[in-house]
Amino acid sequence: MNRVRRYLAAYHPMVHVLLAGTAFITLSNSMSMPFLAIYLREATGLDYADIGVVIGAGALAATMGGFVGGVLSDVFGRTRLMIGSLLLLAATYAGLVLTIDPLLLLFLNIGKGLGASFFATISKALMGDVTPQEKRYRVFANRYLANNIGFSLGPLLGALLGISGDASGFYLTAGAYLIYAAALMLLLRRCRVQPLEEAGAERISAGSAWRVLRRDGVLLLFLLGSICLTTVHGQMSVPLSQYLKERFADGVVLFALLMSINGVTVIAAQIPLTRWAERFSLFQRIVLGSSLFAAGEVGFAFSTGWTGFIVSMIVFTAGEILVVPAEFAQLDEITPPGMRGTYYGAQSFSELGSFLGPWLSGMLLSAYGGTVMFLAMAAIAAGSLLFFAQGRLLYRRRSRAAASI
Repeated sequence: MNRVRRYLAAYHPMVHVLLAGTAFITLSNSMSMPFLAIYLREATGLDYADIGVVIGAGALAATMGGFVGGVLSDVFGRTRLMIGSLLLLAATYAGLVLTIDPLLLLFLNIGKGLGASFFATISKALMGDVTPQEKRYRVFANRYLANNIGFSLGPLLGALLGISGDASGFYLTAGAYLIYAAALMLLLRRCRVQPLEEAGAERISAGSAWRVLRRDGVLLLFLLGSICLTTVHGQMSVPLSQYLKERFADGVVLFALLMSINGVTVIAAQIPLTRWAERFSLFQRIVLGSSLFAAGEVGFAFSTGWTGFIVSMIVFTAGEILVVPAEFAQLDEITPPGMRGTYYGAQSFSELGSFLGPWLSGMLLSAYGGTVMFLAMAAIAAGSLLFFAQGRLLYRRRSRAAASI
C-alpha cells in the first residue's frame, strides 16, 4: 500500500489519468484493430497488398498528423485537440463497419490515423509538460506498460466473446472512445491542468517550428532509424495475422494468443527489464532492442509450430520493451525548450514505417512467402542501427561545440 501511495505521489494526477485511459481504450481497441486485416479480407475480398495499403494509409496519415498536432498543441494548447481527436476516432471506428467500399475504407483509415496520431502526440507532450525530465523515461515506459495491459487482454477477450473480426468489436471500440472523451473532459476541468506552454512560456509559430526541425540533422537521423524500426513492429499484426491464417487451420486463435502474449510479456517484464536497462545508455538500449527485433523475426521465419511462434513473440516483445521508451527519451534529450509538442509530433513521422510495413510485407508474402518476408524485416531492424549511431555521433559533436562557446 505504501508503495502504491509513493507511486501516486511521484507523478502529476494527469499522468495517472492518461495512463489509466490508455489501458482502457487499448483494451477495447485490441478486440477489433488487430483483426482488421481479416475482417477486410472476408468483407471486401481485397488481396493482401490492397489490404496493406488500406490499413497502412492510416499510418501514413499519422506521419503528418502527429507533427501537425504537435505543432498546433504548442501554439494553441493541448486539451481541446485531445478531446477532438478522441471524437474523431469514435466516428472512424464505427464507420469502418458501415461500408465495404474500398475508397471509403481508405479515407476512414486515414481519419483514424490522424485522430490516433493527434491524441498520442498531445497526450505524451502533456505528460512531459507535467513531469520532471529525470522521470520522463519511466513515464514513457509506464505508458507503454498501460498500453499493453489493455492489449494483453483484448485479443483473447474478443476471441472468447466471439467478436474478433466482427462488426460488434468495432462498435465497442467506438463506444470506448466516446466514454473516454467524456471522462477526460470532466477530469481535465477538475484537475485544472496548465501545461508549461500555457503558463507563460514563450509560444512558437508553425513556421518557426518547421525551420528548427528542417535544420536539425540529429532529429532527421533519429527519425530515419525510427522509421526502420516502426516498419518492423508498428503494424506487425497485419502480416503475422495473414500468414498464420493461411498456414494454420486455427491460425486466428494462434494469432490472438500471440497478441495477448505480447501484452502479457510487457506486463511481466516491463518493470524489471526497464530498471535493468537503466544502467545502459539510451543508444545501447536501442541496439539491444533492435537485435531482439531481428532475432524474433528470424524465429517467426523458421517456426513450424505454436511453440516456436510463442518463443519468438516473447523475444520480439522484449525488443519492444527496450526500444519504445528509449526512442522517446532520446527524442526528449534533444528537444529545445518550449518545443516538446513539436518534437514529439515530429516523432510521428516514424509512422511512415507503419505504412511501409504492411505494404512491403504484403508484397513479400504474396510473392515469396513468409520466410523471406520475416527475414527482410529482420534485416531492416538491424539496418536501423546505422542511423541511430550516426545520430548519436552528430549529437555529441553538437553538444561539445555548444559547450565550447
